[in-house]
Amino acid sequence: MSEEKKPLISPELLKQFKTAADVEDYLGELYKEAVQHMLKAEMNEHLGYEKHQPDGRNSGNSRNGFSKKTLKTNVGAVDIAVPRDRNSSFEPIVVPKHERMSHKIENAVIGMYSRGMNTRDIEDQIKEIYGVELSETSVSNITNSLHESIKQWQDRPLDSVYYILWMDGISVKIRHNGKIVNKTIFIVIGLNKEGKKEVLGMWINPTESAAFWLTVLTDLKVRGVEDVIIACTDNLTGFTSAIKSTYPNAITQLCVVHQIRNSMRYVVWKDKKEFVTDLKSVYGATNRKSAEDALAIFEKKWSDKYFYAVKSWKENWDNLTSYFDFPAEIRQIIYTTNVIESLNSGIRKYTKTKIIFPDDLAAIKAVYLAINNIQKKWSMSVRNWGLILSQFLIIFEKRCQC
Repeated sequence: MSEEKKPLISPELLKQFKTAADVEDYLGELYKEAVQHMLKAEMNEHLGYEKHQPDGRNSGNSRNGFSKKTLKTNVGAVDIAVPRDRNSSFEPIVVPKHERMSHKIENAVIGMYSRGMNTRDIEDQIKEIYGVELSETSVSNITNSLHESIKQWQDRPLDSVYYILWMDGISVKIRHNGKIVNKTIFIVIGLNKEGKKEVLGMWINPTESAAFWLTVLTDLKVRGVEDVIIACTDNLTGFTSAIKSTYPNAITQLCVVHQIRNSMRYVVWKDKKEFVTDLKSVYGATNRKSAEDALAIFEKKWSDKYFYAVKSWKENWDNLTSYFDFPAEIRQIIYTTNVIESLNSGIRKYTKTKIIFPDDLAAIKAVYLAINNIQKKWSMSVRNWGLILSQFLIIFEKRCQC
């Protein structure tokens, strides 16, 4: 028979507790004593000698009193004394400088913020769960600590080659100089060598242009991306010329689904069903030649009535039909930007409570946290990855070896 486990607290001590408040007070004192003990040990390690030991003479540094600090913990506010040294070189680990809150509460605040809760709701939840009162400024300061994490994520090194890039943007409303303006956070997803999707970065800008996309693509190149095989977009302004100047061998594929939607804007309701049925014979053809023949028939039937709808297909034809050069498995994932639209839809679920952001950073924080939550589910390779990889290796053997 195993030996009975010894209780952590003696029965004699337990008898002293009459209320839950007594327990909380005790835990607070216990927390404080443990932290003070660890701080003392850290200072001993930092100086290389214990207090009052002769080793400290002429060592070049010594203890220099304490500074008071109040920590907000899950057992309430705890006052502690942080030791100082004369050289001001002591950097405590257990209680880092400028930190006044336990990591558990910080993580809770960031988790709530990432799920779209506003600051007032976060304040109420933290008070209810932990008994700690946070101001709106405190919540903002906690989430502002994400700024460095976002910068590191945005600047991190990337793979040398991505088989597919998907690019699109999500529109947000931001307060700027007393006015509410629309800005777009542009997002790039890459398909890496393991067949997994990866958000490569995000960039906020009021408008699209070749110059803007050149900045984005240059950023990717500086971070290590040497080659992009296929780039899929929603006919983003200036993108095609920008990618050709940065990655001249990249194949561009415009989103066929977006092209269909744009075409339908010109069509009256009574013609929509017939129009889209005829259009399906174009983009659903088995090969490029069949698609061209179907487009000619489509143009003859509809160009007089819906000139601009047909014209847009002819003008973008080369970039709309790149997918015909690939097997069905690759076609399925490049003819549309559904991959990034699905991400944007997920982001909107997390940010739907934030109708207007106070500034660019607030919008970036919210989208970054949403992306983090969504990417946790991206643990598997895309469907049929083994077959798709084989096809890429056959078609782009040298480029896939980067």
